[in-house]
Amino acid sequence: MSSVSPISATSASDGQTRLAPAFRWAVLFISWTAVTLTFTDRLAWATVAVAAGQSLGIPVAALGVFVTAFYTGYVVSNVVGGLSSDRLGPERVMLMSLVPLGIATFCFGFTSSVPFGFALQMLMGLSAGANHSATVKLVVSWFGLAERGRAMGLLTSANSFGVVVANALVPNLGAILGWGGAYHVLGLATSLFGLFAFFALRNRKAPGAPPRSARFDPLVVFRDRNLTLLAVAGFCAMWGTWGVAFWANALMTKRFGMTSVETGSLMALFGAAGLISKPVMGFVLDLVGAPRKKAVLVVLFGGFAITLAGYGLLSDVTQLRIVTPVLGLFAFVYTPVLVALVSEIAGMQRTGTAVGITNAVWQVGSIVVPIAIGLVFSATASFKLAFLTLAAGPLVAALLTLFVRYKAEDEITRIAA
Repeated sequence: MSSVSPISATSASDGQTRLAPAFRWAVLFISWTAVTLTFTDRLAWATVAVAAGQSLGIPVAALGVFVTAFYTGYVVSNVVGGLSSDRLGPERVMLMSLVPLGIATFCFGFTSSVPFGFALQMLMGLSAGANHSATVKLVVSWFGLAERGRAMGLLTSANSFGVVVANALVPNLGAILGWGGAYHVLGLATSLFGLFAFFALRNRKAPGAPPRSARFDPLVVFRDRNLTLLAVAGFCAMWGTWGVAFWANALMTKRFGMTSVETGSLMALFGAAGLISKPVMGFVLDLVGAPRKKAVLVVLFGGFAITLAGYGLLSDVTQLRIVTPVLGLFAFVYTPVLVALVSEIAGMQRTGTAVGITNAVWQVGSIVVPIAIGLVFSATASFKLAFLTLAAGPLVAALLTLFVRYKAEDEITRIAA
């Protein structure tokens, strides 16, 4: 693996911004909406699982199998989607992601058994995962370094907004149309938007964008020391983020005797902090400049680790209400910085592949950590130890990021050339 990674020549950086002053924001909006739709489809099951399970006669213990099916397909699709974005173009990959996702989501509304639902959720995951790298590739192609921070911050805020939409919209649709009808509406909207996005983007090429990759290169991340470090660091960071998302409610209930309504309101604050912090961090990145992104990421990972460790020491509900939004801020705010670093170190031509493969590695953390924290809490019944275990993830991420080499002057040299 190489010790120093060349940073891509962006779309002629600021020159690109002058050439496409308006349409790049349309590209960002299309990408943001695409991510919102995929996350809404992805999280819809959590909002209707109990009602759907009762109507289908599925035991509560079996409801989570659909989540496992989705994530299995999602991780695989991230890799395939990343390779395809560089080789075929992100607008085509977005079409091939959103239209099948919409069809599978629509059909899931007809689920009548666990095997049928499992197969469709896996198809949904296989479709949805490809969209991540396509949207990042589009944003990187259309935004130069001077504005990429805010663009990435806005794009990644769609993940958090998808959480809001899924919880606000899907239950209401289910109340009116039934849970199956809610999936029909989501599926139809997703496929139609996928068609719209393709026709809006297909004849538009970002000024200064590199040619498509001549071949598939699935080892691009693991041949590069810096990308490998960021892949593992992202896994460790997601260990903390998704560990809190999966376990905080149950841990607070066990430790403080809180009701599900009380823990739910606290976790809503947790999610809202993430929705706000990502765009704000994007603007901060543009202010501090590209060379300082690595330092910013180290600080954010360190702050996340400290906050997680401190959270386990809280002793009453009042303290939880004060600190939970702070925890939510650190749990999500690093995402635009991490994605931006991966894309810039990989280079524009390899952005799709690098982002797809690293995200696949990161998402494994969301599969492993619920099991690990469950084992720790079952063995110790300790709120403190559970959060210390979560804090170990971002702490390791901060240490790994220290060894990443990022040279912004390579960008300047290439633009000048």
